[in-house]
Amino acid sequence: MAIPLLRDFDIRGKSVLVREDLNVPLEDGRVANRARIDAALPTVRHCMAAGARVVVVSHLGRPRPGERDPALSLAPVAKALGDALGCAVPLVDDWKDGVAVAEADVVLLENIRFEAGETANDPVLAQRLAALCDVFVMDAFGTAHRAHASTVGVAQTASAACAGPLLAAELSALGRVLDDPARPLVAVVGGAKVSTKLAVLEALAGVADSIVVGGGIANTFLLASEMRIGSSLAEPDQVDVARRIMSRVDVPMPVDLMTATAMDPRLPARLRLRDEVGSNEMVLDVGPETARRLSDIVAEAGTVLWNGPLGVFEWDQFGEGTRVLAEAIAAADAYSVAGGGDTLAAIAKYRVDEGISYQSTGGGAFLEYLAGETLPAVAALEGRTVGPHRR
Repeated sequence: MAIPLLRDFDIRGKSVLVREDLNVPLEDGRVANRARIDAALPTVRHCMAAGARVVVVSHLGRPRPGERDPALSLAPVAKALGDALGCAVPLVDDWKDGVAVAEADVVLLENIRFEAGETANDPVLAQRLAALCDVFVMDAFGTAHRAHASTVGVAQTASAACAGPLLAAELSALGRVLDDPARPLVAVVGGAKVSTKLAVLEALAGVADSIVVGGGIANTFLLASEMRIGSSLAEPDQVDVARRIMSRVDVPMPVDLMTATAMDPRLPARLRLRDEVGSNEMVLDVGPETARRLSDIVAEAGTVLWNGPLGVFEWDQFGEGTRVLAEAIAAADAYSVAGGGDTLAAIAKYRVDEGISYQSTGGGAFLEYLAGETLPAVAALEGRTVGPHRR
């Protein structure tokens, strides 16, 4: 079902409540990474340029419901947002009686998770939020899998609700991958455990032409292929799952591996053929020949979906597989979508940003969407109409 979009609304002079995901890392009271702020800027600027009275709402961290933790105040975010917009962005802590904001101006509400009813999707809190606006704009894909008052409750209660440009772009990018991908579709799925991405792997097995596995997930698939993995992280209880997935879709297995005797950044990487891994060794990356073969697969792809590194890329001696793959994805003609914190960190580390077609801002929402699950905040917008604010 189609959802209304912000571009369909006339918001001049209207109060607009924009739910963004500004859950950014802080260091020494300052924003350490502005990526999510930068992703929100086009939506906020659009609303300001249209002459709306803009109120932004977000969470930060996981404070105890109803408790105000000074360390999780959005004050540093308000400053960083203001610096990016080139104007002051006041932080509003007490908004129960409304928010005073002029046309084309913007304010930021204090951490919405300081409110006791936020994560419980309390209808009273949702109504208080809805009372702040003529139009609610859900633009936080990263929290779209949470049925909270500021994501679902307000979307159901506000007089008008729609998806912002960022949310719309996320859904469009993922829809292009899952609904009508250019073939072959190559999915890269890394991570520590098969169990945490089981639903994603099962879903992708039905749509992908190949699934490249990395990290601890790859070790479980190696185990399922009766290959030696020494003391590597793996899930023996997921071997049957791995075999079932391998029976449905091509899962290329590594031919060489990089190992160490412990998880220690000081240890050098040892190159091993896949049948030479010692009983005291841990597989921490793919080897150069495997990285080359995977690069060849990516080079022929029409679409690439990337979630998770191939190895412990934070340590350079175990990051070559991820680096080579990242550069191959960036150089490929394929439409590529990447998501997940480690994946975006790898993209930044290897400076391949410009070669990735779309970088998702979502973590859990990204995975749940890939697994075919309904995102509550998106479902809350379905069936809503543009109403009296139509352009």
